[in-house]
Formats: sequence, structure tokens, C-alpha cells
Amino acid sequence: MSKSIEPHCATPATLAESPEAPGVRALVPIAAGVAVVAGLYFAREVLIPVTVAVLLSFLISPLVNMLVRVRLGHIASVLVAVLLSLSVIILLGAVIATQLTNLAVGIPRYQATIETKIDAARTLTFSKLNALTGAVGEALQHATIGHSQTVRQPEPTSGSNASPSPAALPVEVREPAPTAFQLIRRVLSPVVSPLETTFIVFVVTVVILLQRDDLRNRAIRLFGSRDLHRTTTAMDEAARRLSRYFLAQLGVNAGVGVVIGTGLFFIGVPNPVLWGILAALLRLVPYVGIWISALLAIALASAVSPGWSMAIWSLALFLTVELLVGQAVEPLLYGHSTGLSPFSVVVAAIFWSWIWGPVGLILSTPLTLCVLVLGRHVARLEFLDVLLGDQPALTPIENFYQRALAGDPDEILEQAEILLRDRALSAYYDEVALEGLQLAANDVARGGVTTAQLARIHDTTNDLIEGLDAFADMDPAPVAANDSASALTPSRAVQNVPLELMPPIVPTDAQASMAERADNPIVCIAGRGPLDELASAILVQLLGKHNRDCRVIPHDAVSRVRIDSLDLTAKTVCIFYLDIDGIPSHLRYLLRRLRQRLPDTPIVVGLWPAGGTDQWSKDLQSAIGADRYATSVREMIDACLTSRNTLGAMDREPRDEALTVQQLRPSPS
Repeated sequence: MSKSIEPHCATPATLAESPEAPGVRALVPIAAGVAVVAGLYFAREVLIPVTVAVLLSFLISPLVNMLVRVRLGHIASVLVAVLLSLSVIILLGAVIATQLTNLAVGIPRYQATIETKIDAARTLTFSKLNALTGAVGEALQHATIGHSQTVRQPEPTSGSNASPSPAALPVEVREPAPTAFQLIRRVLSPVVSPLETTFIVFVVTVVILLQRDDLRNRAIRLFGSRDLHRTTTAMDEAARRLSRYFLAQLGVNAGVGVVIGTGLFFIGVPNPVLWGILAALLRLVPYVGIWISALLAIALASAVSPGWSMAIWSLALFLTVELLVGQAVEPLLYGHSTGLSPFSVVVAAIFWSWIWGPVGLILSTPLTLCVLVLGRHVARLEFLDVLLGDQPALTPIENFYQRALAGDPDEILEQAEILLRDRALSAYYDEVALEGLQLAANDVARGGVTTAQLARIHDTTNDLIEGLDAFADMDPAPVAANDSASALTPSRAVQNVPLELMPPIVPTDAQASMAERADNPIVCIAGRGPLDELASAILVQLLGKHNRDCRVIPHDAVSRVRIDSLDLTAKTVCIFYLDIDGIPSHLRYLLRRLRQRLPDTPIVVGLWPAGGTDQWSKDLQSAIGADRYATSVREMIDACLTSRNTLGAMDREPRDEALTVQQLRPSPS
């Protein structure tokens, strides 16, 4: 069991630098954002048709590619695909118009049922509300009796002096009869604007599909000529995500429309084809579209049937279909391919409907998807990916540090259990916990962590170490490429297999009996950093899982004054620093004192900075004089479990070779 390590120093927070006041540069992004929003609003008459055409081209593009593959020709493929799309839209419009006409003709037949249910609803609601209001009024009247104020009545004027007013002459204004041209204009004016917008959309769509490659190259030249790789990746990702989203939505919505229409037909609701088409189309509106169509269909069912059974069955149909599609079909079909968080979808729907009205509400998801791709590939717009994306906002290391500052070990432990499904315990400590403690140590060094926060970091990390004590330190079983059953097997590290059944991750020549391991104590000397002693507790826990007895010695105990009175009986000595940069001279003198006390004991130093494989790093290691240098806690475990002779042979030969190379290096003269 690991022992809790208390903070041994308190670092004042007065050394933290005060944040600089925002200057003019900080206002530039805000001004740019306001300008973009204003441009989207005031230029919506031009931008809406162009945007719809661009998104429609992404939807038609797979059909064009399929026609090109059958050797129809690029121009012919574009024209055929656009004509097919236009034909489908015209056909749907004709079906909707026919269904609406039949519905308008049949509504008078349901007038008596509608009036009866309205009277029943009024009796249940307004009558009871009026009775309740009257009772409250009578109670107030009895409570305030005696305090009423008299109201002065106006005195009648004498009629003898008043002269009769002259009678008003009626005036009638008649407009001239409209001409034939005015009648045609009055009838066609509501239709001309949608037809004009539709014509513009399809013309722009044809142009985009015909000049797709040229427009792509021009966009790359305009926005990303300096970074062709990033620009090409962004455009390909946007095209892929939009095409997948549109095709998935088209297939899912069509299926929902067929199921809703068929279900309403068997229930007996009139015009089921109309409600199936409306359900498929309105489902493009995020979250609320399907329920708008459901409300209309349920209202008609209530008007048709004298009872409420038809309306209840219709509501059950919509609820069942939407729950199955939203919770099972869509995640199975395309999962989180859009990459948008649910919160961003709702906020985007509100924003785009405010900017572009109903059209913006329908286009909110694909437009926000384009903004998300832009934020993932443009460094200055990375905040858009953080705000809109469904990826975790914090890395596991940042989440560990943030939760440690907040004193929340439960969330850290939950995250650790998830990560331990595919990695060993020592790998988790190396990749997450120690990296997070290094972030904390850097903030402590610059004075950004208060004494209370430092105490919370110590308590939270100690709780984490105790919570992970039941996990074994071993790599999970490898998953074979052709073994699908093994891919579903959880990691053995999460199954709490008894420790004696789990072989440690050590070389085969280091295996020894349990009695021999008990006779090989290890001493871990913590560095002089504020969190080095806490990190040493992690090493103690891991060595304990490999049947090694290890104890932590504070850094103050090995000072020049106190080292002579210290019991240093050990087979291996570990010196554990979270950050070893900038202290090699201090470390060199510490190793000299240890060599005087324990001349034949192997000494392992960590955590040495990773990547130090050049000649300078080797010379520095040789000057310090340790037997081995570890860049991770896992390497320190391997070094502690390696025999004395093997440990000396592994590091002394490279150190001697480094010195030889340095001696043989020619002088600058």
C-alpha cells in the first residue's frame, strides 16, 4: 500500500505575473466577427441562393460521379443529375399540392367533430378557470369590504343650451376595376420570387458542378497557396463530411417518411402521403421539425375521429419512430461523423434562423459543419473547434491537472479506469499522471499555485494512487487482426486478476523467487521539487506490484549534514525528479555523497529529459556518474528489477565509449 505524501513546502502566490490588459490587437477578432455577422445579415438575399447551391452540389456530386463512371461524360452527367433532382423536387411539390387540395376539400366534413372537441376542451379549461377566478374575486370583495371608494359620476349637461350637431354625410370611396395585367400580377407575385430563387439556385449548382475542379484550384490558390497540404486536407474533409451528412440524412428522412406515412395509413388518418412527406422534409430542421409535422397530423386525427384513440395512436407512432431513429439507426449509420456537439447544433439553429430566417434554420447544421472544419485547420480559428466540436476540450493530461486543482479525485479515477483498458498502469502514470504533475510543478515554480491548491493536488493524487492500487501493472493482451472476438474482450488490467497470476513487465533474466525479491530493498530519494516526493509515491506503488520493497526518503534527508546519520541499506537507489532540467550540478554532488556511502550500489536517475541521445547528453550523463538514466517511470522499474551486473554493463560501456570519443575528438586548433 502506498503512503500519503503531504506537501513539504508552501509556495506563495505573490510571484505570479498579473495578466496584461487587452490592447487594440485583442479587439481585432471581435471587430472581424461583428463584420462577418453583419455581412451575413445584410447580404442574405445574395448569399442564401449561393449557399443553397453549394450545399446542393455536395448532395448531387455522388450522383454525378456515378454517371461519370458509366462513361456518360462530365457535362451530360451534370445535366442529367440536375434534371433528375429538379424532377424529384417538382414531383414532391405536385404531390404536396394535390394532398393539400384534398385536405381542404375534406375539412368541412370534420367541422362538427372539431366544434364538439373544442367545446369539451373549453369546458375542461376555461369554465373551471372562470369559476376559480370568480371565487377568488368574491373572496377579495369580502376581504376589502368597507374600504371601497366612491366613484364620482359625471353630471349630465343641460340639453337646453346644446345645439344639435349636423348629421354626417356618408362618403364612399370606390377603386377602379383592376385590369387584366394587374390581376395577373396580383396572383403571380407571391409565386415569382420563389421561382426566381429556385432558378438561380439550379443555375449556380450547374456551374459549380461543371467547374468543380477549377473552383477548387482557385480556392486553394486564394486561401492556401502557402500551405497546400493543410488547405487540401480541409477542403477534402469538408466535402467528405458534407456528402456523408447529406446522404445519411436523405436516406434516414426518406425512411422515416415512408414509415410515418404507412403507419398513419393503417391508423386511418386522412392524407397519409402528405404527412409522410412533411415528416421527411421537416426533419431537416434540428430537433423540432419532426414534432411540427407530428402536431399537424395529431390535430387532424383529433378532428377526424370522435374519440381520442386515433390521436393517441398517431402520437405513439411518432414517438416510437423518432426514438428508434435517433437512438439506434442514426448512431449505427453514421455515428458522430458530423463532429458537432448537441449543444452547438441547438445554438447554431438559433443563430442561423436569426440571420437567415427559416432557410437558415434548415441549413444550420451543414453551415456549422463547414465552420467546424475551418476551425480545425486554421490556427487562429481553433476556438471554433473547441466551441462547436464534439471532441473533449481538454486532453487527459490537462483534465488530470484541472481536476487535481479542483480537488476532484473521482473524475480522475474514472478517466484512469477508461485509459487502463488498453495500457498498463505504469504507462498511464507516464502518459497522464506524471505529465500532469509536471504542469503543476511548473506553475508552482512560477508562483501560480497557492498553498491551498498545492495541498489539494497532494490530496487528490494520493487518493488516485490509493484508488489504482487494485490494478496490476501489465500490458493488455494483444488483439489479433483477424480475431474479432478478442477485440471485444476487456483489458486484463481492468479485471482485477490476482497479482500473483500476472507476470511483471521485466526481462526474463531478472526473474527471481519471492524470497530473493524480499531481500532486495530499494531506496527512492525524492528530488527537491515541490511534487517530486509525491511522484516518488507512484514509483513505490509500481515497484510493490513487482514484489519489490521500496521506501521514499525526502530530499532533505540526504543533505551534506544529515546523510551520515541516514540508514541507506539498499540493493538499488533511485533518484526521482519530475523535471531534471537545470539541476545537473546539484545532482552530480548528490551522487558523490551517495557513492561515498554506497560504493557498490546501482543508482538509477529519472526522469531524464527525453530525446537526450546526442553526444552532449551522453557526456553529461557520464559526468554525473549514475549507472542508468530513465526517461519514464517504466524504465525506472525495469532498471530496478535488473540485476546488478546487467545494470552496470548496460550503462557503463556507453559512458566509457562517450568519454573515449570525447578524448579522441580533435581540438579546434
